Amino acid sequence: MSKSVEEVRAEIPFLRTGIIYLDNAATTPTPEPVIETMLAYYREFSANVGRGLHRAARRATEEFEAAREKIARVIGAKPNEIIFTKNTTEAINIVARGLNLESGDKVVTSVFEHHSNLLPWQRLEKERGIRLEVVGSSKECLLDPAEFEAVLDQKTRLITTHQVSNAIGSIQPVEEIGKLARDHGVLFLVDAAQSVGHMPVDVRRIGCDFLAAPGHKGLLGPQGTGFLYVREDRIAELEPLLTGGGIVENVELHSAKLVEPPQRFDAGTPNIPGIIGLGRACEYVLDIGIERIAERERKLTELMLEIGKNSQVEVYGPRDLERRGGVVSFNISGLSSHEVASMLDELAKIAVRSGHHCAQPALRHLRVNGTARASVHYFNLESEIEKFVEVVVQIARELGAS
Repeated sequence: MSKSVEEVRAEIPFLRTGIIYLDNAATTPTPEPVIETMLAYYREFSANVGRGLHRAARRATEEFEAAREKIARVIGAKPNEIIFTKNTTEAINIVARGLNLESGDKVVTSVFEHHSNLLPWQRLEKERGIRLEVVGSSKECLLDPAEFEAVLDQKTRLITTHQVSNAIGSIQPVEEIGKLARDHGVLFLVDAAQSVGHMPVDVRRIGCDFLAAPGHKGLLGPQGTGFLYVREDRIAELEPLLTGGGIVENVELHSAKLVEPPQRFDAGTPNIPGIIGLGRACEYVLDIGIERIAERERKLTELMLEIGKNSQVEVYGPRDLERRGGVVSFNISGLSSHEVASMLDELAKIAVRSGHHCAQPALRHLRVNGTARASVHYFNLESEIEKFVEVVVQIARELGAS
């Protein structure tokens, strides 16, 4: 049974504070069933996962491993293709450090990326001498597959880009880019931080080799959780980011045999309650219905874009709702983005993000230092968006009249 907006709101304790929460691109509030699932771990079977034979350890391991299947259901993958991480950043770093990229190998990305999909490749430029090619020219921060194709050569090993821009909200043509990568025998990594849980994501349709996502954004899960999807026939090629206890079959003084993936990537004690909570969050989002979430976010985004009718407000990104996720990035003439965010909070308890959103090259491309960013999820109300529009327009008018 699909959950209504009212049911979901009733299960999110944070919303009872009266806040109008429009900072979902940064992190989302956690529903009570997810919180209760994590508390159940602490209360009922607070043991480590792995080789323990007592009943608490067995249950912890079963619940922990079950989260792979729940994540896999969200993105159309297999459970053995899911590697647990603490966030999207770690997931991307696993690919960057784990692939055998050598001097002269080329990685192609875009100017519109989150820093987490730029810095790992910049490090490899310095350490291993790879070539990092950056494309992107659109004023709406939309990717053009032709720009990627133009820079591919015999040494290109990987294309990596985002599905939805965290800074602007642009939805990228990842399926077209994925086909391009396959046609040229190039690996493809998708940063799905702003898409998983917000819209249908199918790794088979995208045709990606890797997909990185967090638990604490669209999936309504706990912070400090995330995952990396690795296509089944690629996972053996990746070296773990960490090695140590919990991932070995046998250890000698100068050698070790590791367990098979994906458990090979679980060195040390993981965030057991967090991962179990993430599994429950995946169920929760599936209970709502991801298509319903996407449809609702589209309607709420259309309402948010009303702010652009005021001449003092500049909205960035595509006007076409089919090319925009639930993120609206804007500025008010005469005010910094931080001033706008502070005023929204003070005037109406409206929470938005401000600054460069960990995407400085993208904002330089737009010739701005920062933006105010409002971002929605399924639980947001039309009345909240109407209040947001009202207050933004009020600020702009009062500034224009002064």
